[in-house]
Amino acid sequence: MFTGIIEETGIIESINKGSKSAVISINADIVTQNTKVGDSIAVNGVCLTVTKLTQHGFTADIMAETLRRSSLGVLGKGSQVNLERAMSADGRFGGHIVSGHIDGTGTIKKMEREDNAVWITVSAGNNILKYIVEKGSIAIDGISLTVAYVDDTCFKVSVIPHTSEETTLLKKKPGDVVNLENDIIGKYVDKLLKFGNVNDAGSENNEKNGSAGIDISFLSENGFM
Repeated sequence: MFTGIIEETGIIESINKGSKSAVISINADIVTQNTKVGDSIAVNGVCLTVTKLTQHGFTADIMAETLRRSSLGVLGKGSQVNLERAMSADGRFGGHIVSGHIDGTGTIKKMEREDNAVWITVSAGNNILKYIVEKGSIAIDGISLTVAYVDDTCFKVSVIPHTSEETTLLKKKPGDVVNLENDIIGKYVDKLLKFGNVNDAGSENNEKNGSAGIDISFLSENGFM
């Protein structure tokens, strides 16, 4: 588990691509401290397992599914990436619950400065936007951010100076692709609300047991709404 509070930005030393997968080597200093082979590090929001530690960095494998779902495949030698070690049990929860399993990608459409902050507009598909709520949380390239606006085509966040200084976000430009991870709680709620739907596996058993599953009517009738 991660929190979306970036510890440092690293630089890709190499990314060796196979037919479907890849091996990435990253120069970093902070995230390798007290880290051992087998530990998890989020790279631009993607949870990767450390396979090798070097004096100034680490190496990790990237599977085919990760390349399909994320923007890691378009990065190259010299690219900067946001890095965060998995949260320790006694650590502060400064951001929000981030799993490192991104839901997909979005595209930066606009960047506008407003005094000391910068507004960033990101377009995304409905499969991602449906879980985004105003004043809720979203992880962009592994950065925990608060959603300030959302509609059916895009959402907006406002980035403070500290975030811009400690991450790669403001080094992006319109047209760049970013990794997105929705708040995991929203995804679980959505799954539970749909449980027992006629299209869901196991719905036949629910009907036999006289249960239609959890839906809006059920929540309303039982005092949850």
